[in-house]
Amino acid sequence: MVRVTNSTTPCADIVLPCLDEAAALPWVLARIPDGWRAIVVDNGSTDGSATIARAHGATVVHEPRRGFGAACHTGLLAAEADIVCFCDCDASLDPGLLTAFVRTVAAGDADLVLGRRRPQERGAWPVHARLGNLALTRMLRRRTGLTLGDLGPLRAARREPLLALGLTDRRSGYPLQMVVRAADAGWRIEERDVPYRPRTGKSKVTGTWRGTWHTVRDMRAVLRQPPEVRDLATPTRAAR
Repeated sequence: MVRVTNSTTPCADIVLPCLDEAAALPWVLARIPDGWRAIVVDNGSTDGSATIARAHGATVVHEPRRGFGAACHTGLLAAEADIVCFCDCDASLDPGLLTAFVRTVAAGDADLVLGRRRPQERGAWPVHARLGNLALTRMLRRRTGLTLGDLGPLRAARREPLLALGLTDRRSGYPLQMVVRAADAGWRIEERDVPYRPRTGKSKVTGTWRGTWHTVRDMRAVLRQPPEVRDLATPTRAAR
């Protein structure tokens, strides 16, 4: 049965990978759409993030293996709603923006909706992180033909088809592997502009040149993987 928040928006589960985001969690969780379930995946926090998340009504699951992909996939496995969303937990993105993404997926107008980050303030998206993202989107176009402007974390798709993609990356390459395998499976992928704010606290990934390099390295490894030979129906066909 599909629950709805109102007459036009189905409910969704939203996965929030979390590593020491105590300062950002109240802002993020206050913006979860009514009726949605926030799944905070604690990836080894030492600042009380899990306790704060529970106090603000989130479901908390723990993933001891460090890695963005490990946290995201654990959240996907814990999700139960037909449509699952992903959002960073650092207050750089407003999860309330995902309502429009979910409507699009629920209507069958797209299979995967991605947010293209548009910085709202100086310093919201460091130069080295933008350059890394630009290089990766160009490599993605050569690999899949997709013309995307970002590989950002704000996204929505149906849960069962996501699981059927068989995602294996458990580090920084997870978001890119999702897009690559979705493209290989013939999904319709849509990109929408979203405002991007300065994150709360220091980035663990793209806040430094070294972190950005490790992310680019992980994602380049994903792009070098041969196309998966999988019998995957598109989400819209599977949903009929």
